[in-house]
Amino acid sequence: MSNSSKILPQKEVSTCYHCGEDCKEEILQFDGKEFCCTGCQLVYEVLSENDLCDYYTIGENPGVSQKEVSKRDNRFDYLDDMDVIQKLIDFQQGDEIHITFNIPLIHCASCIWLLENLHKIHPGVISGRVDFIKKRVQVKFLKDQISLKELVRMLSKIGYEPLINLADTDKKKVQSMDKKLITKLAVAGFCFGNMMLFSLPEYFSEAELLGTGFKKTFNYLNVLLALPVFFYSATDYYRSALLSIRNKAVNMDVPIAIGIVTLFTYSLYDIFILGNEGYMDTLGGLLFFLLIGKFYQQKTYDTLSFDRDYKSYFPIAVTRLVRDEEEVIPLAKLNVGDIIRVRNTELIPADSILLDGVALIDYSFVTGEEVPVSRKKGELIYAGGRQKGKAISLAVQKSPSQGYLTDLWNNESFDKENSMGLESLANKISGKFTFTVLFIALLSFAYWAWAGNISLGVLTFTSVLIITCPCALAMSTPFTLGNTLRVFGQGKFYLKNSHVIEKMAKIDTVVFDKTGTLTAPSQAKVQYQGEPLSDESKALIKAMVNQSTHALSNRINTWLDGVKAIKLDEDVEEISGKGLKIIYKSQEIKLGSAEYVNADLGTLPEGGNLVFFAIEDLVLGYFFIQSGLRKGIDQLVTTIKSQKQVHFLSGDQDHERRNLKRIFGDNIQMSFNQGPSDKLHYIKSLNDLGKNTLMVGDGLNDAGALRESKVGIAVTDKVTNFSPASDGIMDAAMLYKLPSFLDFTKTSRKIIKASFGLSFTYNTVGVFFAVQGLVSPVFCAILMPISSISVVLFTTITTNYIAYKRGLKDKIW
Repeated sequence: MSNSSKILPQKEVSTCYHCGEDCKEEILQFDGKEFCCTGCQLVYEVLSENDLCDYYTIGENPGVSQKEVSKRDNRFDYLDDMDVIQKLIDFQQGDEIHITFNIPLIHCASCIWLLENLHKIHPGVISGRVDFIKKRVQVKFLKDQISLKELVRMLSKIGYEPLINLADTDKKKVQSMDKKLITKLAVAGFCFGNMMLFSLPEYFSEAELLGTGFKKTFNYLNVLLALPVFFYSATDYYRSALLSIRNKAVNMDVPIAIGIVTLFTYSLYDIFILGNEGYMDTLGGLLFFLLIGKFYQQKTYDTLSFDRDYKSYFPIAVTRLVRDEEEVIPLAKLNVGDIIRVRNTELIPADSILLDGVALIDYSFVTGEEVPVSRKKGELIYAGGRQKGKAISLAVQKSPSQGYLTDLWNNESFDKENSMGLESLANKISGKFTFTVLFIALLSFAYWAWAGNISLGVLTFTSVLIITCPCALAMSTPFTLGNTLRVFGQGKFYLKNSHVIEKMAKIDTVVFDKTGTLTAPSQAKVQYQGEPLSDESKALIKAMVNQSTHALSNRINTWLDGVKAIKLDEDVEEISGKGLKIIYKSQEIKLGSAEYVNADLGTLPEGGNLVFFAIEDLVLGYFFIQSGLRKGIDQLVTTIKSQKQVHFLSGDQDHERRNLKRIFGDNIQMSFNQGPSDKLHYIKSLNDLGKNTLMVGDGLNDAGALRESKVGIAVTDKVTNFSPASDGIMDAAMLYKLPSFLDFTKTSRKIIKASFGLSFTYNTVGVFFAVQGLVSPVFCAILMPISSISVVLFTTITTNYIAYKRGLKDKIW
C-alpha cells in the first residue's frame, strides 16, 4: 500500500472523508482526501485498490472511526486453533466454510453494499449476506485461499471488526434498544424543557416586564439550546432524507427534514433580524415528540415482531434415543450429548458425530448443491444436511439453533419469485403521497405569505409537513402480515415469510397429493395376504420399513408393532415412488409396488393400496392397506371445490379411484401412478396455463412439485419431515382448516386496505386544520406517532378478533 500521505498542521476544523469525525489532533491528506487517523486512511486505501469507492457515494462519511481500533497484530491468533474454529463456523464441506459474524458497526446502506462485495476484496470469499436488523453478516469462503484469521483481519482492516465472544456462541442474543436514539431523545428533552422555561414570560404575555435586555438574552439562550437539537437530535432525519434523494426517491423523512430546517432557519431570521421571539421552543418540542414517537414505534415493532415470533412456533422436532427406545421431542429440548436417530430424507437438526455405518448427506439445503456426500463413522455432520438412505444414529455436538434452520429455509437456492404486492403498493403510495404533501405545504405557505403573515405561513408549512407523515401507511402492511403469520403459527401452520400470504390470496387451483396428505396413518387398516410370515420375515420387514419415512412404510411399521427389528449389515435402498430393497443373507429382498417386484396382478382386492413382499423375484404376499381419510377431509375438499379448481395426484395404483370419486364427486381431476417428476410436470403444465397453483403434499416425494407451484405446503404428522422446497409447513391435524387459512389471507389484504383508508382519513382531517394554522407543529408531532400507533392497534386488534371469530385462534390475545 502507498504511504504517500502527509500530515498537515491543524489550522481549521476538517472532517474525515471516511468516518466524518473532526480531525482534532492531525489532518492526514491522501489522494486529495482528508483523514483523521492512519486507520481511516488505510481503510480508504484498501477500498480504492479494489475499486470499491462506490462505498462513499452510497452514504456520506459511512465509515466508523479507526482511532480506537487495536493495532496488535496477534490479537486474532486464537482463530488458528481448530477447536475454536469448529465452535464458530456454521458449516464446512471440503474447502468451503460458512460462518456468521456479529458486526455491531453495520449502520447504513454503504455498510451493506461493502460487506456484500467482500469477494471483490479477496478471491477466497465466495459471498457475503447482511442481516441489517440483527447486525450480522454470513460469509462463505474457501479455506485454502483465505483462513478464518485472515478473513477476520480483512474485515477489521476495512473497519468492520466482528464481535467474537466464545462464551456467548451458544447463547441467544437479545437485541437491545438503539442507544443512540435514547441519547438523542434525552438531549432533545433536556433542551426542550429549558426552552420552555426561558419562554414562560412569553407564554403568559409578560415579556415586556423583563425589559428588552432580558428578553433578548432568553431568546439567545433558546438559540444555543436549539443547536444540539438541530445538529444532533435531528441527524437521523437528515441522513435518511439525503440518502433517499440520492437514490432518486422521496421517503417519509424528506418532509420532516424540510420542516425542521425551515423552522430553525426562519426562527434565526425572526430572532436576529426581526428582533422577535422565534420558534426555537417549538423546534425543541417538535424533535422531542418525534423521537418519542420513533422510540415507541420501535418498542411496538419489537413487541409485535413476527420474525422472532414465528420462529418460536417453528415445528422442528427430532427423534431421540433413550435406552434404545425412541421418543419425538421438540428441538428446544435437545441437548449436547443426546443420541438421535435420523431416517431417510430427514433433516439433521444439529452438528453431530456419526455413531454407526456410513451416511449419505444431501447438503443442498445449505449450499444449493444436490450431490450427496459420504460420511463415515466418527465424522462430523453439520446441521441442515438431509440423510439419504438407511437410518443413522448421531451424537449431538452443538446446541441446535432454530434460527439457523429457519435461515436455511430462506436459503436463496430455494427462493421463488417474490411479488411484493401490497408492500410495493404502500411504497408507491408513500412516494406520491409525499410529493402531494410538499405541494400542499408550499401552497399554504404561499397563501399566508401573500396574505402578509409570513410567520403563520412558516408554521402552516411546517405543520402540514409533520402532521401528514405517511408512517402509518408504511407500517400497516408489515404489521398486518406479521400478525397473520403469528395467527397461522398458533394454528400450527407455519409460513416461510409474509410474501406467501399475498400469494395465497391469489390461489385459484389446489392440487392435493393423496398418500400421507389426505390419508391418515392412524385411520389405516392393514391386512397381509399370502404365505404366512415367519418371525424372521416380520423382523426383516420391520427393519426395512424402519429406514423409510414413506406413509405406507409407516403403516406397515405400526402394524408390526411389538416385533423386534433385525440389525441389518447392509443399507436399505429406497427407490422413490417404487419401494425398498436390501441384500439379506445373499438374497435380494424387495418391498414395494407390483411393477417394482414384477408381481402377477391377477385378482386383487380394490379400495386400497398394495405393497408386495418378494424374495429373489418370488412374490410371497402383499399388504392390503386401506387408507382412512384425515379428520374433516371430505368437508375440506367440498369447501375448496366450491371456490377453486381441485386436482388429486398420487404415486399409488388407482385402486382407490372409485372410493375417492364416491366421496369427493366426479368433477375432480385425479391422476395415479405419478412419480416425483410426473408431479412436477403436472404442476408446471397448470402454471403454463396461467393458473395460480397451491400444491399440498407430504414433502417427501413432492419436493419438485412443491417448489414448482406458486405456493407449496408440506403437510406432516412428524415435524422432522421438514421440506426446504415448501413455502409453508402444516401440522396434519390442522389440514381441515386449510379453507379458513386461505380465506383469511384475503381478509388480511382487506384489513391492510382498510388501514390505508384510516391513514388517508386522518391525514385529510389533519391537513384541513394545518393549512388554516389551527394546529402548531408541536401538536402535530404529538399526533403523528399517535396516528401510527392507532393504525398498528387497528390492524392487530382486527386481525386477532377476526381470527378468533373464525376459529383460527382460541382466544383474542
